Amino acid sequence: MIAAIVVGILAVCGAIALAVYVDGNRHGEERDLARAYAAGFVEKQATVEVALGGESASGVGTEGDAEAAPDGGATSGEAFPAAEGNACSAAAVVNYAEGPDNGPALVLVHGQGMQWEDYARVLPDLAQRYHVFAVDCFGHGESSHDPALYSCRAIGEAIRAFAAQEIGGPYLATGHSSGGLVAAWLAANDAEHVTGCVLEDPPFFRVTPSEMRQEPGCFVWKDGFEVTHAFLQQSAVADPAVYYAQHSYLFGLFGGLQPKIAEWTAQERAANPDAHLTLAWVPHDWVRGLYFYDDFDVRFSETFYDGTWFDGVDQADVLGRIACPTVYLKAQTNYGEDGILFAANSDEDAARVQQLVANCETVVVKSGHDIHYERPQTFADAIDRAA
Repeated sequence: MIAAIVVGILAVCGAIALAVYVDGNRHGEERDLARAYAAGFVEKQATVEVALGGESASGVGTEGDAEAAPDGGATSGEAFPAAEGNACSAAAVVNYAEGPDNGPALVLVHGQGMQWEDYARVLPDLAQRYHVFAVDCFGHGESSHDPALYSCRAIGEAIRAFAAQEIGGPYLATGHSSGGLVAAWLAANDAEHVTGCVLEDPPFFRVTPSEMRQEPGCFVWKDGFEVTHAFLQQSAVADPAVYYAQHSYLFGLFGGLQPKIAEWTAQERAANPDAHLTLAWVPHDWVRGLYFYDDFDVRFSETFYDGTWFDGVDQADVLGRIACPTVYLKAQTNYGEDGILFAANSDEDAARVQQLVANCETVVVKSGHDIHYERPQTFADAIDRAA
C-alpha cells in the first residue's frame, strides 16, 4: 500500500515537472516579453536616411522594387540619389522598442539572428533608471529587410541617424555579438554623443572569413555561416530554420538526437510558419538561436561568409578611436573536443580589445554567449559602470 502511494506521488511529481519543463520551453520567452511590456515598453518605427556607397537600397537599381526574400519576407526601402558622387541614400525603417524616460538614454543593439525582444529579460530592470531604446537591426524583426543595408557601416549610420532623430542628445550604447561591433562603431563615430559603451561578447578579430577559418576553427563559422551559405545555394529546402536543424554542427554533437530535432523543427515550422520557433521536448536554450528565424533574412549571414559586412571598417581603428568609458564583457573561452573555438573570440583576441580601447574594463563572465539573457544582473551592472 505504502509502495503504491509512493509510486503515485512520484508519478504526479514527474508529470508536474514535465509540464513545467514543456511550459518553459514553449512560453518562457513570452513571459519575459510580457514583463517588458508591463514595464512600459512600446514598439515603434522610425524612418531614417542611410548613406550607401554605389548601389541602391534594394540592390537592384534606384526604383526600390520589392524582392522576395528567402525567409518569405520582402525587401524594403527606396533609394534616392545623393547630391554628388556615386553614393546614394536610402530611406530605411528602424523598428524599435522604447521604454519610459527614467534616466539617460540607452541604445541596445542585438546580435545576429535576434531582434529587440532578445533583451526582454533585462528590460524591466534597465527601465527603472534609463530611457531605453532597443532596436531591430536591418534584416531582423520589423526593420527593413534589404541586403544593401547589411553591413556594419550601414547599420551604424542608421542608428546614429536614429539617435539624432529620436533621442537628440547624449546616449549610452551597448551591443551583443555583431551588435557589439556596431556599438563600438557608434562609440568611435558618434563620439560627441556616446557617453559610455558596453561591448557584450563581440567577435572582434574573429569576424572576417579569414579570421574565423584560422586554426583551430571557429564555432560560428561551422555552425552558422557555412550552413547558411549552403542553404542559399540550394532549393530543396525552403525554410532556413529547417535546413539549419538538418545540418547544424551543434546538433550534430548530440548524436542521434539531430534527426529528431530536425523532424520536430520541420513539423513546428509547418504548423506555425509565422510564429517564433519553440520545441516542446528540446531545451529552449539549445534552439534559442532559431527562435526569431521567422523574422530573420539569412542573407544577412551571407555578408559574414563573404566578408562584405565589414567593408570599409578597420577593427583596430574603430577600437582605437573609442574614448568613452567602456566595459567589455567577455564570455569565458572554451574549446570543443575537436579543438573548435566555442567562443566569440579567443583570449588573445580579447587582450587586443583591452589594449586598443583607451578607457576599458574587461570582465570575463562564466556564461554562454548571451550574457544579458543568462546573466542579466551582470549585464545590468556593466551598463551602470559604463554610465
